[in-house]
Amino acid sequence: MVAALGWQKLGWQKLGPDPRLAAWAAAALPAACAAIDRSAEPWRCGGTWFVGVDALPNDADGGVAGVAFPWQAVPLDPVSVHRAQLSTLRPGYPMPSDQESPAAFAFRRDRDAAHLDGLLPHGPDKRRKIVEPHAWILGIALNDCGAGASPLVVWEGSHILMQAALRAALSGHPPEIWADVDVTEAYQTARKAVFDQCPRREVPIKPGEATLLHRHMIHGVAPWAEGAIAPCEGRIIAYFRPELATVAEWINRD
Repeated sequence: MVAALGWQKLGWQKLGPDPRLAAWAAAALPAACAAIDRSAEPWRCGGTWFVGVDALPNDADGGVAGVAFPWQAVPLDPVSVHRAQLSTLRPGYPMPSDQESPAAFAFRRDRDAAHLDGLLPHGPDKRRKIVEPHAWILGIALNDCGAGASPLVVWEGSHILMQAALRAALSGHPPEIWADVDVTEAYQTARKAVFDQCPRREVPIKPGEATLLHRHMIHGVAPWAEGAIAPCEGRIIAYFRPELATVAEWINRD
């Protein structure tokens, strides 16, 4: 189980190693590689990042290639899940691209593209709204890579700052319209505070290991370190983010 210190105070926990997670990863890897190879989705960041949303052909219980999802290996109640994201990185990440402004590239390179999942941009000014109220974020390593192969980055304790800031931003509006409230300024101001106040941690994982994040955790991906080792397919992590029914539940739960 996730310790109270890790989950409630730090907002994240590394799980494993566990043979049940390893068995699921071994079954998922060939399916993941096949899905990436046949996908028409373009690689971003100069060909170094395959976003891979809903790319893994797992079933609604999380099972893949005949192997059941190892719910007993994670401190979560079984739920229906979406097809996992296959976040895949290659050496050189991130590279500049025409699809990203110089400022956005610099933020990706220097701040790990730090973000809060579920807040999506709208309109020409990219105003942020709470579109996808996730319950939690679970990432499972599918292949064996070196620690510098663009690991997950988390800011410890950031979930506390973000939850308080967004709760305050929503408080002046009725709950039934919270999904339509512009939270851009509150989000950006709180994220700056996170950078000043919360420790940045790189969290590399190997098959048999996973990361569990609080839904309000600020996180990102580190640049690929020089000399970092990974298989030819790149570093692959499968991510699950099931959604809650309402923004009210998303903002008010512990």
